[in-house]
Amino acid sequence: MASPATPQTVRPLDTLAFHVTGPPPLTRVVDDHLGRLGARRRHPDTGDRDAAPTGGAHTVLSGDGFAPVTARAGWGPPGSGLVDEATVQAATGVMSVHGRRDGAPRGLAADYLATATGVLTVQGLLADLVGQARGARPPGTLTTSADRAGLLVVSQYLAAAGADEAEAVEPGPGGPPFTSADGVLFELETLDPGAWAAFWRALDAPAEAIRDGWRPFQFRYATACAPLPEALHAVTLAHPMERLRRAAALSGAEVCPLHALAERARQDDGADPWALRLLGPGHASPRTAPRRPPGDVPAGRPLAGLTVLEAGRRIQAPLAAHLLGLLGAEVIRIEPPGGDPLRGMPPACSGVSARWLALNRGKKAVEIDIKSERDRARLRELAAGADVFLHNWAPGKAAALGLDADDLGAVNPALVHAYTSGWADRIDDAPMGTDFMVQARTGTGEAVRPAGEPPAPSLMTLLDVLGGLLGAEAVLAGLLLRERTGRGVRVDSSLLGAADTLTAPALDRARRGHDPRRPAGFRRPSRTADGWVAATDTCAPAAAAYDLRELSTREALEQLDRHGLAATRVTNDLSELHHDPRLTGPIGRDAHGAPVVPDPWSHA
Repeated sequence: MASPATPQTVRPLDTLAFHVTGPPPLTRVVDDHLGRLGARRRHPDTGDRDAAPTGGAHTVLSGDGFAPVTARAGWGPPGSGLVDEATVQAATGVMSVHGRRDGAPRGLAADYLATATGVLTVQGLLADLVGQARGARPPGTLTTSADRAGLLVVSQYLAAAGADEAEAVEPGPGGPPFTSADGVLFELETLDPGAWAAFWRALDAPAEAIRDGWRPFQFRYATACAPLPEALHAVTLAHPMERLRRAAALSGAEVCPLHALAERARQDDGADPWALRLLGPGHASPRTAPRRPPGDVPAGRPLAGLTVLEAGRRIQAPLAAHLLGLLGAEVIRIEPPGGDPLRGMPPACSGVSARWLALNRGKKAVEIDIKSERDRARLRELAAGADVFLHNWAPGKAAALGLDADDLGAVNPALVHAYTSGWADRIDDAPMGTDFMVQARTGTGEAVRPAGEPPAPSLMTLLDVLGGLLGAEAVLAGLLLRERTGRGVRVDSSLLGAADTLTAPALDRARRGHDPRRPAGFRRPSRTADGWVAATDTCAPAAAAYDLRELSTREALEQLDRHGLAATRVTNDLSELHHDPRLTGPIGRDAHGAPVVPDPWSHA
């Protein structure tokens, strides 16, 4: 539920109202985020309820002079057999990627794709309002779907599967978390090979294991697997947690025990997944935005004509900027002298990293040495003509460089300054704000695996991706607030906000004293003679009673169908997604030959 606004709080959807109907997994985030952004909930009339597509969600947002914007969200195309979280995870390759650490497809026990679809829906609604405020004609009905969200989620892994060369690390089962002698499950993090080696040397690990372990550990963000030498796990099992903490402190690495969902539920402060703060003088409350004449905005998408400066590394900020680019903005990447080193990260398509292309194709680039005062002045000049400055630098770095929201607001009072961080300064003694550490600290590692299995953060970059989605959502909220107040805005989002958004249903179960985890065997696909099948969540308990190992996948699906059990084939080879008839929209190729997944939104 949305927190009540203080008298000073100004939100972009104040004075607007919405209604949403449909299945709770697809409506939960939409209902929550629109309310937190200031919109008032209203009950739909009978006609509105009838407008909702079968099995899908239907949202209408309107008020204060805006033409109503309508969004529909579904699981997949009609007749595709994609009818819930389990079947969409199976078809889009999410089960395959998440299951790499186990050596076989596994479903995420959390409703990850429904959550992502909800955020994408809110993004589309906000973008349409921004377009209207800028003079664009009201669009038609916005449509998104969980299968398109799934393709976006796996787009980096799909890109690698279609590259010109093999993966940097041969995929194989295994990986963190590690276990201490006193039974504590923990994550280890460092981006420095020297710190990695120093940590293990302090524990007397074999030199060969230290050497062989770094590469799979380093590339686990890219490959979703980390086949580490078993000797390293044996080393941690020989030392108590306190000894491991001392080794980390001496080496510069960090360790974080896996926290339980019940613990996170007690700590959760109920904060919004993003924060918005008005900058400079101007109107103190939202008003009907001054509209330009219809058609005054450049033709095309709602952000056409806007400029986004992105100083982002890895996934979170680059993905947020990528989504803003898909909505029409011109994105200019701020890269270090010599260019982004991740452009060369294997595997490559036509000499450029396939994964890098998945998040950065179509962006312009400017090389800036932020350590140089002259180059920082150039960056301020660029910001003076931009609409958004987006970064994910280390905490405090923007302020130290004189490039924080207030600094850049002095040269561009209408700027939206966006920071995508790890922790948003909401956790005391927080470890490094990386995907796997945040999963460990927030109980996400428990939420993504069902009861009966040891908790383990997914090696798929769940929070980096969802954090990128939230970052784009926050920027869009900031742009709308700017249009409605005439003032610049600082927006903050975080991986912590992504974790809390994803695990909210599990945290709610924990608060009510219930088991927060899904039951044993939840979303475990069944083996067939030539692949895997996954039943819907409602049919899975009955489907598990059938032994399908001697049947082909086609025969297994036919048998389950004869018994009234809905299921679908699990995509285990991501290259098969290019020609999968179950999915909405084709997967194309860019100029480098790298796969391009369809945009997550369309208008009808």
